[in-house]
Amino acid sequence: MNGVVTLGLAGIMVYGLQCYSASDLKFVQLSDVHFSDAGENTTFKMTGESPKLLEDAVNQINNMTDLNFVMLTGDQVNVPYEKQLKGFLSYADKIKTPWYFAFGNHDRCVGGYLTKELYLDIVGAHNENFKFDKPYYSFVPRKGYKVIVLDTIIEDRVTSNGEISKTQLEWLDSELNQSQKDIVLIFMHVPIVEPFPSNGHKLLNAGAVQGVIEKYKNPIGVFSGHYHAMKIRQNGNVLYVSSPALVSYPNAFRVVTVRNQRKKVVFDIQTRETNEKNVQRLAKLLVFGSTVYTGEEKDRNGVYEIKKN
Repeated sequence: MNGVVTLGLAGIMVYGLQCYSASDLKFVQLSDVHFSDAGENTTFKMTGESPKLLEDAVNQINNMTDLNFVMLTGDQVNVPYEKQLKGFLSYADKIKTPWYFAFGNHDRCVGGYLTKELYLDIVGAHNENFKFDKPYYSFVPRKGYKVIVLDTIIEDRVTSNGEISKTQLEWLDSELNQSQKDIVLIFMHVPIVEPFPSNGHKLLNAGAVQGVIEKYKNPIGVFSGHYHAMKIRQNGNVLYVSSPALVSYPNAFRVVTVRNQRKKVVFDIQTRETNEKNVQRLAKLLVFGSTVYTGEEKDRNGVYEIKKN
């Protein structure tokens, strides 16, 4: 009888391990804040309300007690001035969870004062968790995971297109090669897979980047912003997630829980909208074709599974 009970309990424990794991991970992706201390609202961006929207997002994030990190995926500021970056940081400094960022095309100044190097120095002086000296980097948020942040921003000309240099692409390949037993989370501003076609915003070498990523067979999630639109597409073991802008309708961000189970990895992706409902209503009135940016329900909230090999 004792043996039967022991076997039964063992079976229950094995089943439980398939459903729950102490190695689960939860993070926020916040994109396209476009902070401005003197902005104006347009048909596309509520920059005049950007401080209020950012404050609301920070308050929501700080009310979440189980986050591992927060990732900002570009265009933290609307214009690349040091004053604007420091204004943004006055709000970001209040985030209680370790936070990181990727560069957006609005974050760099071509031929101007606020270079990527200076931007990194200023953020590092404010953020004790950010100790990177390059615009692309990686870290381990917990055992079994690798976070890779890519720099998609072209430096030598003013453009909304993106590109990943040959040197960075080789580095990405090396990082992925070393992480084949991990769940990999890739963050970038310009998406590899567009939520909708835009020749003036696309990643110019998207095919080459996608080829490097998809030759690896471990679970990989790729999170981007830039288009201010929600779209989720799965290609085998790779999940491509385009996320909304805080500054544009529906004025939202992502909360993602990654559940590491025995035979599969589950991505539970939820959208959190601003509590500033008056701002959101105005943003919806001003934008053309709001459904382009909100996507379908499966693009806003969904559960996606990737089987382990």
